[in-house]
Amino acid sequence: MPERSARRNGIALTERQRIAWLRLIRSDNVGPATFRDLINHFGNAEAALAALPELSRRGGSTRTIRIASEADAIRELETARRLGATFVGIGEPDYPPALRQIDGAPPLLAACGDLLATRLAYVGIVGSRNASIAGVKFASLIARELGRAGYGIISGLARGIDTAAHRASLDTGTIAAMAGGLDRPYPPENAALLDEICNGRGLAISEMPFGWEARARDFPRRNRLIAGAALGVVVIEAASRSGSLITARLAGEFGRLVFAVPGSPLDPRCHGTNGLLKDGAIVTTGPEDILQALAPIAGVENATPPRADEPEGEDGEEKVLQPPPTENERTRIIDALGPTPVEIDDIIRHTGLSASSVYLVLLELDIAGRLHRHAGGLVSLAMTD
Repeated sequence: MPERSARRNGIALTERQRIAWLRLIRSDNVGPATFRDLINHFGNAEAALAALPELSRRGGSTRTIRIASEADAIRELETARRLGATFVGIGEPDYPPALRQIDGAPPLLAACGDLLATRLAYVGIVGSRNASIAGVKFASLIARELGRAGYGIISGLARGIDTAAHRASLDTGTIAAMAGGLDRPYPPENAALLDEICNGRGLAISEMPFGWEARARDFPRRNRLIAGAALGVVVIEAASRSGSLITARLAGEFGRLVFAVPGSPLDPRCHGTNGLLKDGAIVTTGPEDILQALAPIAGVENATPPRADEPEGEDGEEKVLQPPPTENERTRIIDALGPTPVEIDDIIRHTGLSASSVYLVLLELDIAGRLHRHAGGLVSLAMTD
């Protein structure tokens, strides 16, 4: 049985750091990967914020970059407190440990509910919104039995399979990963379920600002939270083109186990799950299939990869920065890029320049909106008219 970890790794952010982190992640052209690179290069969020205009200029942007103000960040923190929520940084003890390990993990998560819930090992359960009665019953069965075995359940608060999984794990630990802000549940009829989760042994998490209405493109971002925070993902009834298959694909990319429940070939809701089985997903006809597969890895704390951390205390020592690359070096790096994604190590080898120079130029292009980041750490140049 997986155990709640008594030891929690991490260093708490100060209030000043939390404000700076929130400002940085809410600024233009700063996503999770860019945030990490900025912190790693400049040492802290305040220094990174100060450097954004110059980085954008050197990257070739002709527009002034929008930087989130301190007042905006304070206002968002106050909104969180008013709603009983908080922001948890990636290096803090209450950040979901498995999620911390993936590329592009959110540097800050808005969280509402019992932060002790992050101490469980999690299994994702996803599936059809238009689920069958049998699918809903099976999702509930799996969630209850995994809860009794000591696992938490993470899902996306959607109709159908997600709702059944959350309801069956309210007493044992559940996490709702949301595509919109914590105050904008989707679908709206699950607002009462969200309240039960936040007021019980569960937790709701989102990387989006309060007041954010979920859009179609926000759901794959939400799906990566489910896949990243779990040891494995169970797919119950998924059509050939569905968000559940995106979650399963991401789980495989993150090195998580993928479980699929077989269904009738005559039911379109099962075409996706049956396809996963053909591709090597673990056949799942009962909770024992999941428990047996998870047993060797449950309770094992994986090594934590490099992450965006700041020095403890209000003011760390100022980081000594190397001079920016010359225009000739910058040109060589940009010329090595094109619309085809390439590995950063290949850019370093091709140009013969130092890794720090290459990473800094890529950061400049990123802040200027001229760089595309792809899965697996690949990058390409954003083509402009």
